[in-house]
Amino acid sequence: MAGIVFSESSGINDSVYGKSQQPIRMFVEKQVEAFEEKSALPNVFMTADSKNFSEKLTGMTSMNGFMPTGEGGAYPQDEMQEGYAKVLEHVTWKDSFAVTQEMVEDSKALDLRSKPYAFVSGYQRTREQFGAALLAGGISGTSMKFRGMKFSTAGADGKKLFAHNHPAKVKGDAQSNLFKDAFSADTLAAMECRMQDFRDDNGQVLAIAPDTIIIPNDWQLKKDVFAALGADKDPNTANNGFNYTFGRFHVVIWQYLNQFIDAKDKPWIMMDSNYNTECGGAVWLDRIKLAVKSYVDENTDNNIWKGRSRFIAGFNDWRAFAVGGVASDTNAVELIKAAA
Repeated sequence: MAGIVFSESSGINDSVYGKSQQPIRMFVEKQVEAFEEKSALPNVFMTADSKNFSEKLTGMTSMNGFMPTGEGGAYPQDEMQEGYAKVLEHVTWKDSFAVTQEMVEDSKALDLRSKPYAFVSGYQRTREQFGAALLAGGISGTSMKFRGMKFSTAGADGKKLFAHNHPAKVKGDAQSNLFKDAFSADTLAAMECRMQDFRDDNGQVLAIAPDTIIIPNDWQLKKDVFAALGADKDPNTANNGFNYTFGRFHVVIWQYLNQFIDAKDKPWIMMDSNYNTECGGAVWLDRIKLAVKSYVDENTDNNIWKGRSRFIAGFNDWRAFAVGGVASDTNAVELIKAAA
């Protein structure tokens, strides 16, 4: 459900705009619900409601595990500590539109529908573009500008979401989730293996299980991805050996990514959706769902509709993601071969 909060000024139902209030309200609600059904945000971000001014994102390191003690041995004292942390502070978003008295008097039904549609489209498009800008921005740097305001694209460790040098807080080597490999069946397998070997801040293997691939609306990428995933036989073998990636990945084609990625790159992002949800890799927080109010401006006699929302998104744990097909000194296939 859209969860929109509507409010109307007193007396507006008795004005010339009275009969247009309910139709516009219903139209806004239905359009928001329709857009939500098509949104890619729930497939990329862990979404949650918030009741606070800001939220702290963090995690805990793993314990060292059980130790052999011998017969009658004492219990060893294990420990864990807080990992890297990040604070997301909610941002207020606003927009408005006007219905003129002349529109109602002249029964301009098209204008009465087109303005609310543009209003709702703008709200949902803003959310999609903001999420896409954050994800794409995490490839190139630790921050990005969106409609004049600066937002962080760094994870809790202070590095950009996709980086070659993510540090461990307690112990362990720096790790990379940024690779230059263009998409292919081989690089898909290699990057999956790299993700499955990701370690936590205590150097322990996390058993990441990638299940989602996120790509921009690029015809060649779509063709290559579905060619690699869509057949149960391996197209690269003469005897059509079994394709073990068949049916294992959910593909998200996010057209809003196109306007924010570098034109020379063809990024493809691999994600473990369960880890993302459980550990908060990419987090989207809604503080105030869309609140709409309607009133008559005494100076112009126009019916003003205003919308306000508060939300924020950002990144906590980079380990939910890895990206290929971008400028990087790290090659997943070469790393796998070197480790063999």
